[in-house]
Amino acid sequence: MKTLLTGGTVVSMDPAVGNLARGDVLIEDGVIVEVAERVDAPDADVIDATDRIVMPGFVDNYRHTWQTAFRGIGADWTFPEWAVAMHGTLKPHYQPEDVYTSTLLGRLEALHSGVTTMLDWYHVAQTPEHEDAAVAALRDGPGRSIFCLGAGWGTPDPVDADIRRVRSDLAADGLLTMALGLRGPEATSMDTVARELKLAAELGLRTSLHVEASGTIGNLRAHGLLRDTTTAVHANGISDDELRMLADAGGSLSISPDVELKMGFGTPITGRALAAGLRPTLSIDDVPSVGGDMFSTMRTAFAVQRGLDGGLRSRDLLAFATVDAAASCGLDARTGSITPGKDADIILLRADDLTIFPVTDPVATIVSAGHPGLVDTVLVAGQVVKRDGVLMGVDLPALRTRLIESRNRIAAAAGIPLDGTWRPQPASQ
Repeated sequence: MKTLLTGGTVVSMDPAVGNLARGDVLIEDGVIVEVAERVDAPDADVIDATDRIVMPGFVDNYRHTWQTAFRGIGADWTFPEWAVAMHGTLKPHYQPEDVYTSTLLGRLEALHSGVTTMLDWYHVAQTPEHEDAAVAALRDGPGRSIFCLGAGWGTPDPVDADIRRVRSDLAADGLLTMALGLRGPEATSMDTVARELKLAAELGLRTSLHVEASGTIGNLRAHGLLRDTTTAVHANGISDDELRMLADAGGSLSISPDVELKMGFGTPITGRALAAGLRPTLSIDDVPSVGGDMFSTMRTAFAVQRGLDGGLRSRDLLAFATVDAAASCGLDARTGSITPGKDADIILLRADDLTIFPVTDPVATIVSAGHPGLVDTVLVAGQVVKRDGVLMGVDLPALRTRLIESRNRIAAAAGIPLDGTWRPQPASQ
């Protein structure tokens, strides 16, 4: 099967391909086979990309979709308040069907806003049925997804059996793959970290690690536990020396700028990471607190760092959210740029929308003024999953009803109001 995207402004994110003011992209059996100003393919299905920006889909390498039902409830929360609310108050009342519905709607939201690849950092950690529900939802959401299974907060050792069980059901090369969410030395023992890294290596899994405190990366290096397959998340409090340690080990870094600024983590370390030799990547984290699209995430990271030192350029931000993030997931050979030989994970943005028209510099426009309303068409591995602004084959009214019912049931079981008056109280307050 061949598909031809024709007549669009191509932003490839591949220096060898470059950008094309007017270009065609030929896809065959889900793979990009040619990118040029003109491609002759009379036997291809044609998607007219006139007045569209054609670019690689976004890659979000750290998001908790199980929290989708409580979107916006935590806009005013600090991190300790979020932890009490989501993990201490609401999570115990999640049933498997609640995990399924929130995960599916969260994945569809990401697709709708142009996120073709997403790492779903799961830490509901109730029962195997909860895990299976999350996996089923990611399968039913037609995107490229990574199920990052992590132990829930307060979960006793070990979690090895759960990880092995889920891994046995997920191929290493399909649209749905797996990673391991490390608890790290801030939450558990160094022996446990070593065991989980050994298990990840045995099963061929990359790992993701939430990092808060200075000394964590140094501690891992001292014990020989820094890996080139680990992505450190946030890491606002670590030193420049530790950033260099992470870079020297070949590791990667995920920054969630909106959450970090709002919840009190500190200033996003975008510029410090670059100075240390790391290519930072971008992620959403959680939608109870922030918006779920990569456009606003790029804009926050861009504005903060430009305010600090003026050093970043718009192309940097677009790379962080596409090809660099794909590399952090071990998927840069398959996605992240419009490159012949890679899977066709591509989005088309409306260039004729009045909020960005006229488009003089497409990269600068995407980063400075882009928004989810521009996402007209989305392809994942060549399959069209959104067309003319509408997700394909999705009964959104029914799913919306299920999500509201799920939210209301959980809130009632937890005894919390949904009128904006609830403010969780951490133990220290």
